[in-house]
Amino acid sequence: MGIIIDVRKLQLDNTKRAIVISDIHANLMLFKKLLQKVDYTEDDYLFINGDLCEKGPNSLAVIEFVRALCEHSNKVYVTKGNCDVVHRSIFNKSDGIIPYMTRQKNSVLNEMLAKHNKTLKEFPKLEELGHYYLQYFREEIDWIESLPIAFETDDFIIIHAGIENKENWKETTEEVALCTQEFYKQEHLAEKMVIVGHWPVVNYRASQVSSHNPIIDTDKKVIALDGGNQIKKDGQLNALIIQNGEYTYTYVDELTNELIVKKEYNDSTNRVGTITYPNYDLQVIRQEEYFTLCENTNLGIKQWIKNEYLLIDNESVSSKTDLSTTILSVTKGEKIWLVDQKCDGYILVKRENGEVGWIPKDCLEI
Repeated sequence: MGIIIDVRKLQLDNTKRAIVISDIHANLMLFKKLLQKVDYTEDDYLFINGDLCEKGPNSLAVIEFVRALCEHSNKVYVTKGNCDVVHRSIFNKSDGIIPYMTRQKNSVLNEMLAKHNKTLKEFPKLEELGHYYLQYFREEIDWIESLPIAFETDDFIIIHAGIENKENWKETTEEVALCTQEFYKQEHLAEKMVIVGHWPVVNYRASQVSSHNPIIDTDKKVIALDGGNQIKKDGQLNALIIQNGEYTYTYVDELTNELIVKKEYNDSTNRVGTITYPNYDLQVIRQEEYFTLCENTNLGIKQWIKNEYLLIDNESVSSKTDLSTTILSVTKGEKIWLVDQKCDGYILVKRENGEVGWIPKDCLEI
């Protein structure tokens, strides 16, 4: 028998709402905004499925806020995410942790230093750095380490990244539970829905309309929630709402430039898709005035790339970054949010339903 991960079993009242949020990534403002949008009260069950920390600006504030939520309600349940245990790299003396902290300014480890006006240079040895963290932040570290890996109810399993495809899913290793990639593309033997975050859902939509909305797949018994918050420019923080066996969702994001469509556009190109890291390498097939048809080298699929996002270097061609390759239809009077208006002919927008794509510039008066 393998090592059993820490799984807490819960009995829920199915008539009450269960709200599941993952990958807050240190964005306290968005988290509060989402709780307000779903009208969260202490009568709800609230699950926070890992990655409270890293990438955003307020890791310590998110930890403090979530701990306060837990103190005010016995219906708040929090699991560990891989980004929440980044401190382990200090105590394990991992070689890559100092380069990581230098590169990733928005890290809970850097926030902990700044809290007492310290810098990395003041700690030439990881041992000394670890002593500092334990001296000033042992309470936060102990709280994070006290969190379980998963929660299980009669209807679903909540775990940050995924479970192993074995008879007893509780024999999943902690590494898989916190860090497994592309769980939605894998299989599992659990007889209930597995709800995960960790892997941005837009990464699964290379050949679909680009969006950061949750994937709810009752056939595969997987719900993937990570909306790319703090990782993708047009990403979002998703909330899954479970009540009476039904699944719905909503989201909030950081886009602020709201516009009204002035002229209807019905797309006839049927161009859909998304480019996401690390699948940036391309082969040009045909170039047009605004878009270039390319073959995605890693995926072997054809995608229309906005010309301004092509990076051509000698013989190689690639996308500069993550990018929607979707052309959208929009209706007159529809509300949309601006993502990129700096390209020729078309602008990149996000619709209220979460779809992200290009529309002709003459649809708007900017």
